[in-house]
Amino acid sequence: MTKTTAALVTALVLAAGLGACQTATPYQPYVRGVASSGGYFDTRIEPDRWAVTFAGNTVTSRETVESYLLFRAAELTLQNGYDWFGIVDRNTERDVRTYVDPDPFYGPWYGPGYGYWRPDWRFRGRYGWGAWGGWYGDPYWAGGWDIQTYQKFEASAEIVMRKGPKPPRDPRAFDARAVVENLRSHIKYPAPPK
Repeated sequence: MTKTTAALVTALVLAAGLGACQTATPYQPYVRGVASSGGYFDTRIEPDRWAVTFAGNTVTSRETVESYLLFRAAELTLQNGYDWFGIVDRNTERDVRTYVDPDPFYGPWYGPGYGYWRPDWRFRGRYGWGAWGGWYGDPYWAGGWDIQTYQKFEASAEIVMRKGPKPPRDPRAFDARAVVENLRSHIKYPAPPK
C-alpha cells in the first residue's frame, strides 16, 4: 500500500467515525457549548403568553424541529396549569451554508505528461451542439474540490395559553394533552451521561 493510499484510507475512516458521532438534536433545553447543539428555549411575555423556540443541528430535519416546538408548547401549557394553547405567530427559519475545500488527495488520472489537457466531449443536444468536460465547470473534472452544504432549522412561535376546552373550529388552537399524547412516541431525549 502506498503512502497516498494509506493516507486516503485513514482519512476516510476518520471521516466516517466523526460522521457517525453526529446525531440529531434531542429534545433538551438549549445550552450553549453542549456537544449536540440545539434544543428548546422559551420566554414568558405575559402570564399566559410565551415565546417558544426549538433549534436543531445540521442533521435534525425540519419536521422534527417543528414537532419538538409543538411538544414544548404543549408541555409548557400543562406545566403552567392550562389546557390548550393557541399559536399567535409561527415561523421556521432555514440556515444554509456551503463550504468548498480543495481535496488534498486529488491527483488527476491522466498524469503530469498531459499538461493542462483534460477529457472533453461534444454532443448534439436538443438545441444544437454542447460540451461536457473539465473546461466547462463540471465538478467531476473540476480539479478535486469537496463541496458540502449544511442546513439547520429553527422554529419559533408565540403562544397564548387558556383553560377549558379548546375552540372546536380554530386551526391555530391545540389541546395540550392531545399534543403530548400524540407526539410523545416521536420524542428523542438525550442519552444519559456515562
